[in-house]
Amino acid sequence: MNKEEISVFWFRRDLRLEDNTALALALQDNVPVLPIFIFDETILGQLECKQDKRVDYIHQALQWIQTSFIKAGGGIRFFHSKPLTVFKELTKEYNVKTVYCNRDYEPHALSRDKEVGEWLQQQNIGFVTKKDQVIFEQGEIKKLDGTPYTVYTPYSRRWKETLTKKDYRSSRVNLTVNLLQWHPDRQPSLQDIGFEKTDFKFEEPKLDSNIIDSYGEFRDYPAKDLTTRLGVALRFGTISIRKCVNYALLHNETWLGELIWREFFMQILYHFPQVVDHCFKPQYEHIVWRNNEEEFLRWCEGRTGYPLVDAGMRQLNKTGFMHNRVRMVVASFLTKHLLIDWRWGEAYFAELLLDYELASNNGNWQWAAGCGCDAAPYFRIFNPTEQLKKFDRNLDYVRRWNPEFESLESQPIVEHTFARERALKVYKEALDKERR
Repeated sequence: MNKEEISVFWFRRDLRLEDNTALALALQDNVPVLPIFIFDETILGQLECKQDKRVDYIHQALQWIQTSFIKAGGGIRFFHSKPLTVFKELTKEYNVKTVYCNRDYEPHALSRDKEVGEWLQQQNIGFVTKKDQVIFEQGEIKKLDGTPYTVYTPYSRRWKETLTKKDYRSSRVNLTVNLLQWHPDRQPSLQDIGFEKTDFKFEEPKLDSNIIDSYGEFRDYPAKDLTTRLGVALRFGTISIRKCVNYALLHNETWLGELIWREFFMQILYHFPQVVDHCFKPQYEHIVWRNNEEEFLRWCEGRTGYPLVDAGMRQLNKTGFMHNRVRMVVASFLTKHLLIDWRWGEAYFAELLLDYELASNNGNWQWAAGCGCDAAPYFRIFNPTEQLKKFDRNLDYVRRWNPEFESLESQPIVEHTFARERALKVYKEALDKERR
């Protein structure tokens, strides 16, 4: 019995139909295309909380795009397995000509794609990957000598100099051509993959001109809540980076800079994968962290006695989001005031942040700790009290997320001047040790 010849489009971090590079290419193939999504057992198995808002986000986003596929006479086929196992199953059922997907750059994804790609090649099946989640990939913005940039400002300058209109031109997706016609019975529920519903409600991400046009003016004030909240959409690809960059070029240079920071950290992770577990600057591995577990718990729970730090941690714990200015303050506080290893804080953020992305989370934590590629100098230590006066003078943000702060009688976990001097001493000793 002859098996039907098809191509496969594999959804990963590109959960949208609009401007999806590899999907648009797949639908130009001369055989029907089956879109699939794999709830990867390996990834999901690492998540301890079964009410994970990120899994719920993915699930709801897939429901959103599945509606369009069904209207076009097809649908996404879902699997809860390991990717290689899925493709072995599909090739038993179909004569698979080509597998299409958009590239991912995190270490786990690179390893996964290498394994799948090598197996497909052995079966004489094409494996076509396309650039989609970035404007420029890891090798496209380099110094004149061919080495990667490790400082943001010259990288950003070169990024802008290199940009042409074709780099942010959209791909048109037409579901009316070459979509495999079949009728999916149902989409697996969260319970089917071992998770539970959360209070998260997915909405199609949009570019809000009221926020983006004044982004540079208001982004540092957490009570105003005037940041784009598009981090999670970019993380899972429910919005196109090309759409964002095109808008930023027309409307706001400051927001464009944030989008470039995202790609800067991605290329750092690609070229220097050791940063996942180690300081970008090796000399900072000599820091003697205090790593007091009780103090770490108080930081996690928002009980440090510093209102802005505690409000930020409580916002994170409750919502999976924290305002970016406050992220810098709480990260600096953990690493400098408490002298707790940045890796502890990074891991805690990774558990809870809806917009968690390895490259940005790692890069920003190392920036705050002073040990990263483009880090704040180690002697730059945020004063959380002064940050509060500057960015939440009327205590609106603090009262929203830490309403009982005025009634608490507990003293701050550590006095600022003492903590600052202690951090400077410990950091200096680590660098002196390296020089010896």
